[in-house]
Amino acid sequence: MAIKAGVLNGENIVLAIPTAAGKTLVAELAMTKQILEKGGKALYLVPLRALAAEKYEEFRKYEEAGIRVAMSTGDYDSSDPWLANYDLIVVTNEKADSLLRHRAQWIENITTIVTDEVHLINDPSRGPTLEMVIARLKQINPEAQIIALSATIRNAEEIAEWLEAKLIKSDWRPIPLRKGVYLRGAIIFDDNTVIELKRRTSEPCETIAVDTIENGGQILIFTNTRQRAMRLALKLAPTILRHLNMKERNELRLIAEKILRTGEVTRISEQLASCVKCGTAFHHAGLIYEHRRIIEEAFRNFKIKVICATPTLAAGVNLPARRVVIKHYRRYDIGFGYRNIPVLEFHQMAGRAGRPKYDKYGEAILIAKTLDEREYLMENYVKAPPERIWSKLATEPALRSHILATIATGFARSIKGIMDFLRHTFYYHQYGGGTYIKEVINRILQFLTINEMIKSKDDRIEATRLGKRVSELYIDPLSAVYIREGLEKVEEVTPLGYLHLIASTPDMPKLFLRRGDRKKLVSILLAKSDEFILPIPDPSMDYDEYEYFLASLKSALTLIDWINEEKEDEIIERYDIGSGDIYALASTARWLLYSAAELSRILGLKHHVKPLQKLMLRVEYGCKEELLPIIQLKGIGRIRARMIYNAGYRTLEDLKKAKPSDLLRIPTIGIETVKRIKEQLGEKIEENLKEEKVEEQKRIIDYI
Repeated sequence: MAIKAGVLNGENIVLAIPTAAGKTLVAELAMTKQILEKGGKALYLVPLRALAAEKYEEFRKYEEAGIRVAMSTGDYDSSDPWLANYDLIVVTNEKADSLLRHRAQWIENITTIVTDEVHLINDPSRGPTLEMVIARLKQINPEAQIIALSATIRNAEEIAEWLEAKLIKSDWRPIPLRKGVYLRGAIIFDDNTVIELKRRTSEPCETIAVDTIENGGQILIFTNTRQRAMRLALKLAPTILRHLNMKERNELRLIAEKILRTGEVTRISEQLASCVKCGTAFHHAGLIYEHRRIIEEAFRNFKIKVICATPTLAAGVNLPARRVVIKHYRRYDIGFGYRNIPVLEFHQMAGRAGRPKYDKYGEAILIAKTLDEREYLMENYVKAPPERIWSKLATEPALRSHILATIATGFARSIKGIMDFLRHTFYYHQYGGGTYIKEVINRILQFLTINEMIKSKDDRIEATRLGKRVSELYIDPLSAVYIREGLEKVEEVTPLGYLHLIASTPDMPKLFLRRGDRKKLVSILLAKSDEFILPIPDPSMDYDEYEYFLASLKSALTLIDWINEEKEDEIIERYDIGSGDIYALASTARWLLYSAAELSRILGLKHHVKPLQKLMLRVEYGCKEELLPIIQLKGIGRIRARMIYNAGYRTLEDLKKAKPSDLLRIPTIGIETVKRIKEQLGEKIEENLKEEKVEEQKRIIDYI
């Protein structure tokens, strides 16, 4: 259908077809044809880093045909000129946005633009960026072919009209999908067939999981919280273990050991390993990236039989199973309480059912407790179409950063120019340029003018030096205001002061305040009140601001423990978070500290630059200041760096002078690590270290 519509002749195409029905293949045909026949360049946009890594590995097969494939997902303060040497480039939407802000010259040579998961325009947090990226690319490369992919678009015609594209819409799947509802041992499907299952316990997921495994399948179970995903995986573990043979148990034991060898050992990694030994696993954003990859690979290889996950997995990597169970269709939203999930989200999760090449069918199942609830789920989810996609661009927080970027990069130089640019957006296609959007833009322009990020003269608008740098740093202009006002107030700041300042910005995710947190946080607030840059709100005057201050403090204290080398397990218990949350916080904090240092340079606040840079490195590596000289060596990490330091090697010069055999006596330091250290210091190890290997292994076992 796509070929008949002209996808190989450069026609813009919107593909609204189910998972595994060939969307990516259509994009690959178009990209490779352009590259090989016309010397073009393709840009493949994805919403998540994990998905970028998956697509990059998938597309590398084309290197055999001479196509150079690259991926870029990090470092938002670079134009990545090296990408000019590549033909097929995979990037996240945010990275593409940052490249556009840096006016990367090679972008003008793009001939094919593929946007995966285009329905995420509907997402309030990610949608505006995707929409603006597409709009800018359309403006820069009006002749470039655009291919938009999604499994779930109700108003696909509207997306196609916006992109001036031909629509390919179909319900065909290579693996037929049935959707149904489970109640008291029976599943009734949308085709009116009914399956009776042998009820094992009162837990529906256990009954469905055992039936799936006994029939040679795998199962994904979606829950609405991390804790429920973890508890369910642990609960199902002993039952699933009984259905595994000795070969499978041995393979799973090796995978569990790999999990414990990867990253710091914590109560979460131990629980995960204990689940994996039994053929189950839990999957959520609180896990470190490496653990998620291990689980995904083991599931794809049919080693793990059951994954209990939060819905983030549905929007991420390709991980199909014979059956998908949506255990909870209600989710807690802060400020709203429990709400029903969108039908669109249900379809996203259901789309994971059915493994190509392995299954003849896929099944997506909701869980009901009563007959009334079963009828409700059948009508409102199983048989209901997904909601229409609506642009979420016209909110002040979403537009603030993008309006500044539009001015700073020269895409618009007046209010009329801004409105002309917005004509390229999906928002304008849906709503037009009415009074509301003009009022929002005027408020944003006023905010940017007051805070000296733009200036106007004779109806012309241009970004100031500060405005350009804020746009390049890829931070919210409001974050820049917080940082500037905070740093201008003080000469000397403690690490807690800096970390609380950046944790208070809109760019830093806030940790949820749980029962018991407030009492502890207030105690620390009073004890360290002189360290805070921002004024402490009066709870009697503005309770919401006070709560926001405390949530920011919780994030800052997590980072303080991290840079003071507290064990991950202790941080996890103290703040009720996962290892993945720690690394996500540290990654964002590192970027905001870097941004604060860069802003300090141009604002004449140079006394803040070095302390911020030092703190940035400590946050990046999770260590005390004394480890900074040695921790930046590749392959070391904070635990090994501490062992090396405590053994008396305080500087790179100390390590250079050290004998390899002496370094091998340090716990956790093996032969390969010693070789890496010495190579980075410009030395080659001549002596034979093999005889040390047995002794080294003994010491590592003793240490563990």
